[in-house]
Amino acid sequence: MGNRCVIATEQKDLAVYLHWNGGRDSVEGFLEYCKRMKFRPPETDCYGWARLVQVIANFFGGDGLSVGIDTFQRLDGTGDDNGTYIIKNWSIVAREHFSDCKEQMVYPLEEMLKSIEDAQPDSMKLPTK
Repeated sequence: MGNRCVIATEQKDLAVYLHWNGGRDSVEGFLEYCKRMKFRPPETDCYGWARLVQVIANFFGGDGLSVGIDTFQRLDGTGDDNGTYIIKNWSIVAREHFSDCKEQMVYPLEEMLKSIEDAQPDSMKLPTK
């Protein structure tokens, strides 16, 4: 069992699969981290997907079963626990395949961002103000 989700753009071409941390609070944390890093969003080009996956993979460490990337068609419906998040400009704009389950909101955003940052190499730390 996991806490699965799929993350896709409105184009529904590529998608990211998370086996763990697929709740809205974690996904919003990953997206906000990428936004604060000023990465190009995935709907712009493939570099956005690469940065998102890099941030998530750094967070999970060496476990190769935590994050995957594939075509949307092959992943759609595999995020059974939390459904599919549709994103644009590093924000969730829609949700598919999510039933009347209780929304997971365990991790406050700033705490999640700190946990994500702690797992990143020095070159990927959030900019200081």
